[in-house]
Amino acid sequence: MTVTSSVQWRMGIQTRSSSFKGMSLTVTPPAHSPFSTQVPRSLLFVAPFWYCCPAMHRVKVAVVGAGVVGLSTAVVIAEALPHCSVTVLADRFTPNTTSDGAAGILFASQFPDVPVEQQRRWFKRTFDHLLLIASSPEAGVAGVFLSSGWQIFREVPPEKKPYWSDCVLSFGTMTDAELKRFPQYKFGQAFTTIKCECPSYLPWLQKRLEKAGGIMIHEKVTDLAELGLRYDVIVNCSGLGSRELLGDEDVHPVRGQVLRVHAPWLQHFVRVADGHTYIYPGAGGVTLGGTRQAADSQAIFERCRRLEPSLGSARPLGEWVGLRPGRRNPRVERGHVRVHGRRVPVVHNYGHGGWGITLSWGTALDALDLVRQCLNERPPEARL
Repeated sequence: MTVTSSVQWRMGIQTRSSSFKGMSLTVTPPAHSPFSTQVPRSLLFVAPFWYCCPAMHRVKVAVVGAGVVGLSTAVVIAEALPHCSVTVLADRFTPNTTSDGAAGILFASQFPDVPVEQQRRWFKRTFDHLLLIASSPEAGVAGVFLSSGWQIFREVPPEKKPYWSDCVLSFGTMTDAELKRFPQYKFGQAFTTIKCECPSYLPWLQKRLEKAGGIMIHEKVTDLAELGLRYDVIVNCSGLGSRELLGDEDVHPVRGQVLRVHAPWLQHFVRVADGHTYIYPGAGGVTLGGTRQAADSQAIFERCRRLEPSLGSARPLGEWVGLRPGRRNPRVERGHVRVHGRRVPVVHNYGHGGWGITLSWGTALDALDLVRQCLNERPPEARL
């Protein structure tokens, strides 16, 4: 009973029973837990005895990558598993990450080989997480707010409702009157989603990580086995870097290019369904895009101006060109590396393509579940 009381005080969790069953204890976050809104209460786990006594062993977790996926994963782990010491290692932090250049509208295409229900779960968990922020006093600082608008199609699509249609707000088919604004298009969807601006959101996540006890180190990781000499668990969120770090040839660079202009009169987003042309109003300007191939700024601007003629009087603010981590499907799974005969667990969470922000919190929660599985099945072996 003394140990049970200690667990409740140290971890902010609650035991299901008042006695140990062998060497394990079933636990779940209580309703009043400060992280119960981030970690679904359905994610129960069986905690080994060493796991419940942080004084005996503080588990060292390394998260590789400081984009939106890496920082989200680090925050989720640090808040849900306070017996873990979480360190983010990256050669680039905000404002120099790929995520900083993202348009930031929550929207997704469907990956071919991932179950649709799993993709929907990733989307919904991220949307719900960001909606809480958008409804809080932190919204302005975090750069997270609601955005309403339209997605338009040149032809009527075979499926008129995407898998995420019931996750966003007020999803519906555009009326004939709404479509009159876009005479070259035959079908459209109207809905309210979330815009998440990473130049604000990433620093906000960093502060949240620090509050949870996490730390950040500027370091280019080139060898996971070497990292295994210093850490008990490795979480790989290196994005495009996974091609070199792991030799994953399924990862490939996808070129992205956007413009930012001053056009405060625009209040609604417009996105052409192929993703090559979009207009996303934001807090500090309007983002115009985009491309997944080589293009020049003038071509992007002209495509957007044809959709919204008033852009002709917009004032240019800047431009971003970068490479996103393209992959046929995201990789969210367990692996390991061997270090001097020691098996070090590795959890992979990368390959989101242009949907990193959209799926970030959802895949982070899956990565947390995988970290828990690693710790439950095999306590960390002593580092030499």
